[in-house]
Amino acid sequence: MKNEILETIQKLSQIEKIKDVCHKQGLNFPMPSINTLQEIVQLCRSILFPGYFDEAPLNSETLKFHIGVNVDHLLMLLSKEIKAGICFNGNTKITTEKCEELDKISLQKAVEFILKLPEIRQKLYTDVIAIYNGDPAAKSFGEVIFCYPGLKAITNYRLAHALLKLDVPLIPRIITEMAHSETGIDIHPGAEIGEYFMIDHGTGVVIGETSVIGNNVKMYQGVTLGAKSFPLDENGNPIKGIVRHPKIGNNVIIYSNSTILGNITIGDGAVIGGNLWVDKDVPAGARLSQDKNLNF
Repeated sequence: MKNEILETIQKLSQIEKIKDVCHKQGLNFPMPSINTLQEIVQLCRSILFPGYFDEAPLNSETLKFHIGVNVDHLLMLLSKEIKAGICFNGNTKITTEKCEELDKISLQKAVEFILKLPEIRQKLYTDVIAIYNGDPAAKSFGEVIFCYPGLKAITNYRLAHALLKLDVPLIPRIITEMAHSETGIDIHPGAEIGEYFMIDHGTGVVIGETSVIGNNVKMYQGVTLGAKSFPLDENGNPIKGIVRHPKIGNNVIIYSNSTILGNITIGDGAVIGGNLWVDKDVPAGARLSQDKNLNF
């Protein structure tokens, strides 16, 4: 039995055939940490929604101190994770010396992210309002902040999107996939989403990388904003970076389990009924239902 185990270890150690999925970490190169990123997201929640995600009681006299301590801790953790993401993304292209030089760049990106937190909080505040006003079952803003998976996924998205805009590799995707695992809501950090955004119930929602969503948009569980098809290169591989997802206008409602595919436009004020397949432009104010009429 021992020999069989040793032979298995030998087989598992032969990585030539799977070298593309075997990461060789450089000496002294930091690796991204899921646990630390979870702590970072939790710190951000504490800063953005004071009094909800901390055990210590807050009042008007301690609030500034509380936020200051959390921001200081966030800066330290985030700068390290940004560096880890850059080093990981560069893989063998970044020398040990170059990786060490990234400390200043990573710290600067972390500072720029923190400077964006007031803007992020303002957008999240509009999302809380949209969810509260859009769901009769919501009894208070606090219930929305504590309980609603849609807001949790949107929060992770808004944090990740800000990092992506700062050209931080890998880390934004990890943050949104953390929310995906916890809520069943998959929002790519590259999507552009306006204010007063509401996802109700949420399970199974997918929002693709190049999706654009306007203001005051409401969607229900099982909605997909996906790609219909995409061109391939000469080797038969998908061409990366092209626009392939829908553009959703302002004041649009998309009901449960509808699938909207391709680089199409859903006009302002449109209503997309449940269980629909949409792959063509929808004019402003249209109301689509399963009977294919433009009026419910």
